[in-house]
Amino acid sequence: MTSASALYVLHETAAGYALFDVVELDEVASLSPELQKALADRDGFKRICKLRAFVPFASAEMALENINAIAEHSVPDRLRTFLETNLPAVSAKKKKKAAFQLGVVEPDLGKAIAEATGASCRSDDVIREILRGATQHIKAFVPELGDRTLEQSQLGLGHAFSRCKVKFNPARADNMIIQSIGLLDTLDKDVNTFSMRVKEWYSWHFPELRDLVRENYAFARGAAVVGDRASFLTRIDADDGAAALKELADAVRDPADAGDDGDALSKSVVAAARVSMGMDCSAGDMANVMAFTKRMVALATYRADLARYLGEKMGAVAPNLATLVGESVGARLIAKAGSLASLAKCPASTVQILGAEKALFRALKKKGNTPKYGLIYHSTFIG
Repeated sequence: MTSASALYVLHETAAGYALFDVVELDEVASLSPELQKALADRDGFKRICKLRAFVPFASAEMALENINAIAEHSVPDRLRTFLETNLPAVSAKKKKKAAFQLGVVEPDLGKAIAEATGASCRSDDVIREILRGATQHIKAFVPELGDRTLEQSQLGLGHAFSRCKVKFNPARADNMIIQSIGLLDTLDKDVNTFSMRVKEWYSWHFPELRDLVRENYAFARGAAVVGDRASFLTRIDADDGAAALKELADAVRDPADAGDDGDALSKSVVAAARVSMGMDCSAGDMANVMAFTKRMVALATYRADLARYLGEKMGAVAPNLATLVGESVGARLIAKAGSLASLAKCPASTVQILGAEKALFRALKKKGNTPKYGLIYHSTFIG
């Protein structure tokens, strides 16, 4: 290549920056199998490119700092100094183009380098083929990278860069909200499924309880207290009958009604138990039914505790959001957006449609009516 059309290629490695001078390249046949085979061969690549300069990173911290800057399409100071030192001087006149071109792997990085140094940059298939060869044969040009030095640098920088990109923040309080609302939704499904199984299973032994106690959670608590009908009636008729009746009343009463003490309902349950048409169960069968029933009651109790915890967490982390749309809807909005910060950056139109993405894209595909609301539809302010 002539000096008027000199081509240099910048190669970023985990160990440092390398600048190659392309001395022999037929760009017309740059993508031909013959040239690609030459680039894959070490001797062939050495005929095409010469190493102009290589500058290593002084430490792992410097390597991470530089790779983070390049990933964000900015030019770190070390790269700018390296290019200004090893590339031909660029005229200060903006109208006069540089007498060379610098090949880079990404167009956005090329724009940043052009703004920082004034060099004319290009990024195309030809450059990417050359960089593929440079990656494969860099050890032949820089012997110091042998003995697995380059591999160790790549491994260390890869781990550090991944940790930096994840940006894990242990102080993120909204992560607890996201996990809690996800678990709450799962528990709702599971508790509903288990309660229906308890009601169906225990009703074979005491079918009248299903008609007397319709609420699933109260039914399970009542079933856990009654257990075997014969044994329960024996307790009722014994000296501690009042205590057993009080325990049953606490189990079947409506917690939403402060004036309901459950006494009337508990007496109806006892009366039904005396004349029940349910089948008798062996001790082993009843033990299995009671074990499952008590676990379902414990799961429902934990679900209520988790809901209280979520309300307290929302009041501490996002009190304004909780006041506006409620703890549950607010937590689902945060979970859908990914974080409280991401939700705060969303425009109003995005917040309005969060949770209805499938319906939105289905409507756009079929040219139908788009949904008006997503998750915020469940708020009391929408109506």
